Amino acid sequence: MVERVAERLRALEDREAIRDLIARYGPLADRGDAAGVAALFAQDAVYAVGGMGEAHGREAIAALIEGPVHRALMADGCAHVLTSPAIDLAGDRATARCHSVVFRKEGEGWQAVRVSANRWELARAGKGWQVTRRDNRLLDGSDAAQALLGNSAP
Repeated sequence: MVERVAERLRALEDREAIRDLIARYGPLADRGDAAGVAALFAQDAVYAVGGMGEAHGREAIAALIEGPVHRALMADGCAHVLTSPAIDLAGDRATARCHSVVFRKEGEGWQAVRVSANRWELARAGKGWQVTRRDNRLLDGSDAAQALLGNSAP
């Protein structure tokens, strides 16, 4: 009984840590904290952004935030909003899936400029969790984008 309770507690703590990690992405991206965004990822992680290619490693992931496309978005005013993820745990590995919406300030209002499906692969590293791969695809009706929202068991 004690072992079962300990397993359940660890799973709850892992899910909360993963939710927290994913929730931190938006505010870090919105304030242009490239180092903070990169620190969410493992050293050799991959971030695949549909329509924009793949970034391999923390340095390349940081470069996405420091790059001209993202800086122009920030100059207009932007908000990266991620939904609460569905998380599948498998020991020291996990997979999460959620939606993300990027809003840009236009005049006195806000316009959704990117609505995407996201699949996050994560691994326990040291004292916490890190992203090993994130796939982000526009929800444009494609099978590839819809597949990211399917069963995510690692």
